[in-house]
Amino acid sequence: MEDKNKAWSGRFNEPVSQLVQRYTASVNFDKRLAEYDIQGSRAHAQMLAAQGIISAEDLAAIEQGLSEIYNEIKGGAFEWSITLEDVHLNIEKRLIAIVGDAGKRLHTARSRNDQVATDIRLFLRTSIDEIIPLIKAMQRALLDLAEKHTDTVMPGFTHLQVAQPVSLGHHLMAYFEMLKRDAERLTDCRKRVNKLPLGAAALAGTSYPIDRELVAQKLGFDGVCENSLDAVSDRDFAIEFCASAALIMTHLSRFSEELILWMSPSFSFIELTDRFCTGSSIMPQKKNPDVPELVRGKTGRINGHLIALLTLMKAQPLAYNKDNQEDKEPLFDTVDTLIDTLIIYTDMMSGVHVNHDAMRSATMKGFATATDLADYLTKKGLPFRDSHEVVAKAVQFAEKKGCDLSDLKLSNLQTFSKLIEDDIFSVLTLEGSMMSRNHIGGTSPTQVKAAIERAKESLA
Repeated sequence: MEDKNKAWSGRFNEPVSQLVQRYTASVNFDKRLAEYDIQGSRAHAQMLAAQGIISAEDLAAIEQGLSEIYNEIKGGAFEWSITLEDVHLNIEKRLIAIVGDAGKRLHTARSRNDQVATDIRLFLRTSIDEIIPLIKAMQRALLDLAEKHTDTVMPGFTHLQVAQPVSLGHHLMAYFEMLKRDAERLTDCRKRVNKLPLGAAALAGTSYPIDRELVAQKLGFDGVCENSLDAVSDRDFAIEFCASAALIMTHLSRFSEELILWMSPSFSFIELTDRFCTGSSIMPQKKNPDVPELVRGKTGRINGHLIALLTLMKAQPLAYNKDNQEDKEPLFDTVDTLIDTLIIYTDMMSGVHVNHDAMRSATMKGFATATDLADYLTKKGLPFRDSHEVVAKAVQFAEKKGCDLSDLKLSNLQTFSKLIEDDIFSVLTLEGSMMSRNHIGGTSPTQVKAAIERAKESLA
């Protein structure tokens, strides 16, 4: 018994069971590709007509039918059927219902294998073109905050221990640089996404006299995939995108971790505006940084999608396999999560309120200028390793007295080295420490302001 709804039913003697039908169908999620499927079909039909494979009348009917279907989908009137498996067969069935035999001719010289690969690339290209401006908007938000705080002193940490004084603006600019590389990665990824698979057919190409370059031109691709087996079977472009997305989320997760720490009463470095936080159902004093926490959590989800796609691809022989149906949900969710995260994070940056005094006070607690004292002695001629030893003993002394190095008397400091003179106190100030690192990439406010100006020019 044949199932006439199936495009391939002529080969089979019994219908697919309802359970298998549900298990193998993808229309519930791949209908999201409908717009791109129609774009690809229109370009394919135009090429078929240009090559004399279908008539001009068939082309006109196909284009009219596809336009009608597009409007039905946009208007919510299109009826999706799980029995038709996927977005491609649903659209094809409706096209045939509208225009008859012309609709049946549309699938000449192509397969669902090269069709879906084309749809995914069109979708991903559009997504990248949406995401890159969002990254740049996030960078601008960082620049705005950094520009306000080039002179704000905060503790720079290693091992989460106070290390040296840094400018808050300098700290924020580190994330600007990370996002800059993220945008560059996506721009580069787009080059590999933007190749046309259509024309590869099922796996070996087609015997029809097609013009793949014409289709690529109509769809805005930079060129064609040059091996038919590779064109239909690999999803490395999607994996590369997910890897780039995972890095973006990892960078935002690192920043989120810092915002969470900084907002805690133990730090009190910042406050986030209320719209990015929630309260507790039992503890009325709580203000929880839910957005940064969720970014941190969703990063694990995006990393998982990357691993899922790598695992999906790792054991597939050439060419196309049904496994690749599982590429879409992780990819779609990665795109959606990344877009939402960038939008909300950019908005959140405008609601960061900095507690200058708390940052300064924290910087004073960890002997943050100890390295400056060591550098001072080295410049006086003492070998650095000896300077290191001298300063370590001075820190121990200050620790016992419960004060900072800058609070010690000159006579106290001179017990550790006679090279120390009264000019040492300008070196031991937080501002003096920051200003001394006056080179490109350093935390001197002068250099931070210059870095911000360069960053603005790069975004212009």
